[in-house]
Amino acid sequence: MILAGLPAVQGAEPADPIGQAFARLYNFDFPGAHTILDRHTGSHPEDPMGYSARAAVDLFYELDRLSVLEGEFLTDDERLTDKKRLPVDPRVRARFFRSVGTAQSKAQATLSRNPQQAEALYALCMSYGVTGDYAALVERRQIQSLSFNKQSNSCAQRLLAAHPDAYDAYVTTGFTEYLAGSLPFFVKWFVKFDNVQGSKPKAIADLQLAARSGNYLRPFAKILLAILYLREKNPDESARMLQSFAQEYPENPLVRRELAKLTLKNGQGPLGQK
Repeated sequence: MILAGLPAVQGAEPADPIGQAFARLYNFDFPGAHTILDRHTGSHPEDPMGYSARAAVDLFYELDRLSVLEGEFLTDDERLTDKKRLPVDPRVRARFFRSVGTAQSKAQATLSRNPQQAEALYALCMSYGVTGDYAALVERRQIQSLSFNKQSNSCAQRLLAAHPDAYDAYVTTGFTEYLAGSLPFFVKWFVKFDNVQGSKPKAIADLQLAARSGNYLRPFAKILLAILYLREKNPDESARMLQSFAQEYPENPLVRRELAKLTLKNGQGPLGQK
């Protein structure tokens, strides 16, 4: 199964175009990722993963442009919950939602024929996940974003029930566990997530599994772990995750800057050496 990936060999080029596009994304080469995905969707127009991946590229482009991915932002609850909307790029926004809509329609068409088709389930899961992130982090509609998170989690649970080795789905379940464990009580009362305990240890365990054995989202699991470790006052583990990511994707300037800030703050050298 394409989603059940072994840990990548450092420096190895992914064999499939979706993997190649994610490699470009993680190096923050957004035009390069789009070039690959445009070629893939042109030759495989019915594959929903191409459109979900394209939406993910546009999401990361906007988050980077707006400085949302900086550690100080993601660990500061007041900044995360600020209702002030950010200056979105209307062209990117339109393309993002067009990609999301196409991914969902293509995935649903496949699932109407085969309800357990792995790639369609995960494309659907990813499309809801990136929509929730866009709503919360760019449009600052935090409460409304929870409905997309709920849909993404439901798709991930369906995927794992049918394909337990679809390790990328543990990114969604892990994030949802942490999110549910961090929500105020009155919000939890209104938003019920399927098979979610709100357990932060389980959140970490799910993300660790994705970081070890995932495919497309294995590097993203490391980024989420780095953020969660910082929020849980474990900077050493956060630095370890960032170091691992930076070694695999050395072109990514943001991760290297965040790693340098973190390691210098901890009294270490610029790349985590004493």
